[in-house]
Amino acid sequence: MNRSLALSPCPNDTFIFSHFLRTQGWTPYFHDVEELNQIALKEKRYTLTKLSFAAYFKLEEDYILLDAGGAMGRGCGPLLIVSPGQSLDSISAIVTPGSLTTARLLASAYLRSANRPVPLKNLRYDQIMPAVAVDPSLGGVIIHEDRFTYKERGLIELVDLGRWWEEETGQPIPLGCIALRRDCQDQKEDLEQRIRRSIEDGWQQEPDWSFIRSHAQSLSDEVIRAHIDLYVNTYSMDWGADGRRAIARLREGMPDEGPTGGT
Repeated sequence: MNRSLALSPCPNDTFIFSHFLRTQGWTPYFHDVEELNQIALKEKRYTLTKLSFAAYFKLEEDYILLDAGGAMGRGCGPLLIVSPGQSLDSISAIVTPGSLTTARLLASAYLRSANRPVPLKNLRYDQIMPAVAVDPSLGGVIIHEDRFTYKERGLIELVDLGRWWEEETGQPIPLGCIALRRDCQDQKEDLEQRIRRSIEDGWQQEPDWSFIRSHAQSLSDEVIRAHIDLYVNTYSMDWGADGRRAIARLREGMPDEGPTGGT
């Protein structure tokens, strides 16, 4: 079996796979989350890959969902941010981290529920805060470490999209998952066990902090640790019954692109 693992450079992914990559002989490849989604959609290049759930739902014929290694929780969803004084009525567009991201899916669903047809556009996740900071006419949907640092740029939270999802559904928010190519599905249980062992080793021992820091967007140890504490949780070990219900609910609730669409 080809041992290629594609993941994001974010601290939760590098923490989860820190011990896994030390011992398992897998080759890691790092991409922005939307790049991971697009590569999986177009090329099916990697054996194991991190995906946004919004992308995974489009790829179920080619990939199977692992029950370990993903990102789900409460109080951890994407945030819609704006410059001070701005509102949904005053901004001209909202930038999201990619057309296949769960963040964009949630933004689209929220705007429909609020009956606010604000156009959605895409930027790489680490370019969103700078864009909003220099252009007050933009709103932005932020993920990853930016959740902890947007106030430093003088920006404010307009909507916590994860909280909105939780209030609407009563479910935790499924953000990202680890998917295995179907031609390797006989390895599913073994890989899940190895990923769980890697997480446990990270919790019980010191993870490879040099590895985690070398890929993180933020250089702050405080932000890196906060990121890991928020996104690596019991759902990372196993979705559980409530996690599976949340995944099913998100799949059922996927909106079609309409007046909030854009490029």
